[in-house]
Amino acid sequence: MGSKPYDPRDAYYRKAKQAGLRARSAYKLEEIARRFGLYRPGMTVLDLGAAPGGWLQILSRLVGPHGLVVGVDLQPIEPVAPNVRTVVGDIHAEATREAIRALRPDRFDALTSDMAPKTTGIKDVDEARSIELVRTALELCDEYLAQGGSLVAKVFEGGEFRALLAEFRQRFERVRLVRPEATRGRSFEIYVVATGFRGGS
Repeated sequence: MGSKPYDPRDAYYRKAKQAGLRARSAYKLEEIARRFGLYRPGMTVLDLGAAPGGWLQILSRLVGPHGLVVGVDLQPIEPVAPNVRTVVGDIHAEATREAIRALRPDRFDALTSDMAPKTTGIKDVDEARSIELVRTALELCDEYLAQGGSLVAKVFEGGEFRALLAEFRQRFERVRLVRPEATRGRSFEIYVVATGFRGGS
């Protein structure tokens, strides 16, 4: 499952380049947003694993000039739009969380996570690391997500996947699985779309 170089013949890669999008993964979020109607003008969204900014570009457009998108990543992100702010840091670090709170003292309407581990090529190891990152996103919902909010998270299916879904169902009213059209054919990734957050009061 080691990451592969982009294939210039990849239709979604070419389409993203032509549209000025920073990553082909932008089309995955765009499809999910369209199918489930998750984002509206004026919303606030926290995007985890945001570099290079493809999801930020989509979210910026969907929430509009009166909305706010905060992107977090270990890597710096080139400016996206006036309604997008970014934080460089480890999401586990208190300094990073303080920086998020400084940008948005209240809770967010939605969280998104395209976080992925550095892959080793060892399927079980990569799956386990991916699931731990999604568990981190779930824990952050308890701190940052408003009641009734949504979480969209990428995960590599593995041995702990069913247990992970049970954790989602404890926190959210509805949990669905999506494999967007832009997902590469050999990829093990799937997206969890969870709506109706029960916490956040």
